[in-house]
Amino acid sequence: MELSEIFWNASIEELKRGYMDNSDSFICLLCGEIIEKGIVYPNDGILYEAERFMRVHINHTHHSVFAYLLELDKKLTGLTDHQNQLLRLFYQGKNDTEVQEEMGIGSASTIRHHRFSLKEKERQARTFLTIMELLKEKDKHAPAFVSIPKTARLLDERYNLTKEEQEEIVKKFFPEGLEGRVKKFPLKEKQKLVVLREIVNQLDRERTYDEQEINQILNFFYDDYVLIRRYLIEYGFLDRKPDGSQYWVKK
Repeated sequence: MELSEIFWNASIEELKRGYMDNSDSFICLLCGEIIEKGIVYPNDGILYEAERFMRVHINHTHHSVFAYLLELDKKLTGLTDHQNQLLRLFYQGKNDTEVQEEMGIGSASTIRHHRFSLKEKERQARTFLTIMELLKEKDKHAPAFVSIPKTARLLDERYNLTKEEQEEIVKKFFPEGLEGRVKKFPLKEKQKLVVLREIVNQLDRERTYDEQEINQILNFFYDDYVLIRRYLIEYGFLDRKPDGSQYWVKK
């Protein structure tokens, strides 16, 4: 199961913690880091049991689950830039007057109005979530959609993709299987998404590649490796240093 699928299928309590408790390990929902149970982990001269070390990992690597979630695309959070900034300041413990002064808007009463609007948004979200949970119990015809990558840069119709469609696209463009070459690079955006997703799944998420290494790997899948590399970055699957000297899979 891909990290994005684990993330979107996690419960609210798991998302609040930032990790999932498996039988033999803890999995970070933000980056996929796995901390095995039954092992003592040293950090800065202190020994931690597994679950505590996972919390240390989240704080050191992601600062907080709150900060990480606010960094997601606004189409995933449903928040405007203005609401995002307000929430950051509220989380920092600032009062209404301090928030008003820092943002330079209205008055303290204006900020209270924004708090009320955010609370209303929370009530709507809870209601809608309950409706969708109840719908799952009755809707036997709903297709299984492919999870949207958390690193997606542009959320549009290309992500309206069922698992059945994905399987058909994979068969068409990987005639020799996922370990073989791409027959031809697709023109349709939805097909590009599937092909790129399968290619990036073959890369080591814990490794940083230099330019020559990433080119060699992508050339195995398709002759025009520069095209593949460009689209992997454009679709948010791959990141790189500004000078193009190093590449890595975005988490």
